[in-house]
Amino acid sequence: MHLIIQHIGQLLTLTSPSGLSSPQPSPKALGEGGRGRVGSSMSELGIIEDGLVAIENDKIVAVGKTSDLKPKLKLLPHTKVIDAEKQVVMPGFVDCHTHLVYGGSREDEFEMRASGVTYQEIAARGGGIRSTVKATRLASREVLKRDAMKRLDRMLMWGTTTVESKSGYGLETKSEIKQLEVNQDLNELQPIEVVSTFLGAHEFPEEFRNQNAEGKNGIDREGYVKLICEEMIPKVAEAKLAEFCDVFCDQGVFTPDEAIKILETASNYGLYPKIHADELASVGAAEVAGKVHAVSAEHLLYPSQTGLELMKQAGTIAVLLPGTSLTIKKNYAPARKMIEMGIPVALATDLNPGSCTIENMPFIIGLACLYLGLTPAEAICAATYNAACAIKRGDRIGSLEEGKQADLLIMDIPNYRYIPYHYAVNYVKTVVKRGKIVIGS
Repeated sequence: MHLIIQHIGQLLTLTSPSGLSSPQPSPKALGEGGRGRVGSSMSELGIIEDGLVAIENDKIVAVGKTSDLKPKLKLLPHTKVIDAEKQVVMPGFVDCHTHLVYGGSREDEFEMRASGVTYQEIAARGGGIRSTVKATRLASREVLKRDAMKRLDRMLMWGTTTVESKSGYGLETKSEIKQLEVNQDLNELQPIEVVSTFLGAHEFPEEFRNQNAEGKNGIDREGYVKLICEEMIPKVAEAKLAEFCDVFCDQGVFTPDEAIKILETASNYGLYPKIHADELASVGAAEVAGKVHAVSAEHLLYPSQTGLELMKQAGTIAVLLPGTSLTIKKNYAPARKMIEMGIPVALATDLNPGSCTIENMPFIIGLACLYLGLTPAEAICAATYNAACAIKRGDRIGSLEEGKQADLLIMDIPNYRYIPYHYAVNYVKTVVKRGKIVIGS
């Protein structure tokens, strides 16, 4: 044994009760990677009191009660033993929706919103995503890497051990690839696992605006979609720079038909589909998620009933982002309805330079309890196991089970309810990633 954590006050294993995962999963969407928990199973945290976790190399080799396991374990001279009496041990947080790599910042827009200007008005003036696109195109790979490292350092301190990182601030082949290459670099430089998503369909770039008099709102939509499908996706797939492809399908950005074309093209190149869905208005994006068997649909502030039903049938995970609703003062997603329907729900920060700069997953858990109507147990499941399933990692991380990767936290709290109850305080004492202590001692 290399690491033993024993006498744990509450060990949250997140092991699944049998038969309570999402029904009728779509093999096309999910494949390997685990099925998200639904309904009452989201409240089952698999708690063991006076628990023990034993780790060898990067894997968990034993989980149970200290009194049962300790007599059976052989302690080698180099084994480190941690007593976690009256503390909580749980899986590391999985932040399954972020825009981690970007250039510049937009504090000027924050001030404008504080003065009453809406997010949509800022975007109409050339701000928002297009503002960050300009800064990201100008930034070198080294600068993007340096700034993203700082964000990851802060996320690690709050207990995040895996993040999904989207491109989407290049909106041209060269700059999109640059963002995705930074994601690869980050995996070599720091402990957090970075999972890449191609999001070339995040917005229409300036060079495709006002070029086609017949285009919708003066945008050469067809030309940019063609660029994504015929150049960007093939190059990203050939270089193996991303696992997923995402599209911002919403009012003022990509239509459902455009999203289907892009995501079906991506699927043909081996990229799994995701979708930014119905954040600003109900445009039929949740329906697209079901039709293309998306692994996840994200935001979902205004999904239709039909869309939610199609998502359920496809096994699509709803990734909810309450930090964004808080920041831009929008409605919150109908999370309780989704849970009651049997749709698996996950949580993430949506870390980005404009609509949500939050890097703190415990804060997101607190918001989910306050404004989405999730219980503390449901929110923890959504931020660990279900979030892992949203990036096809539920078979490897997100719960503490024998054979799984040893990604876990020691929290200096008496029970799990403290996480949303006192969410603005950092109780993370120790972070273990792939069996190594990377925060704490």
